[in-house]
Amino acid sequence: MKTPVRKKQSGFTLVEVMLSLVILAVLMTAVAFAFDASVTNYQANKGIYETVNRARQALLRITNDLRSAQAVALIGGGDPDNSQVSLITNTNADITYRYDASSSTLYYDDNTSGNSYVLCNHVTGATFNRTEHEIDRDNGAGGVETITAIRDVRIVLALTDDTGEVSYTLPAATLVRKNQ
Repeated sequence: MKTPVRKKQSGFTLVEVMLSLVILAVLMTAVAFAFDASVTNYQANKGIYETVNRARQALLRITNDLRSAQAVALIGGGDPDNSQVSLITNTNADITYRYDASSSTLYYDDNTSGNSYVLCNHVTGATFNRTEHEIDRDNGAGGVETITAIRDVRIVLALTDDTGEVSYTLPAATLVRKNQ
């Protein structure tokens, strides 16, 4: 008598299935951590980019106004730390760019109307250093008078991102053309 030939059953054992599920779970956890780190890094870089971009736009506005200003104040209203600069623009607007340390904000003040506008947030420091020079000009009565005017202004803005973890410093300088 012949013994019947048994067919070998194909398939996975319960141990093999459980082991493959554990390996898959470990791999998916690693992928999830990598994805989370990537999203966190993107958000941090986005915050830095937006803050620096706003500050660069503010610096561009300030330097353009200073470059074409009719007059720049010698001092910022008695401000010893140079945290503001006042000027008369080429359109005869009396304005002040002012840094407020208590709110970490750079403001644009319209001195005529008394309105203030936020130019940039997350500013940890701002200085407006002026270089003075003396010029002779006609006093209108046939004589010449010597006045002190601002020749150039150097600006430094110190920034931080939304979380306060990353700092960035933006310098700028401009010549005051109409004060020459």
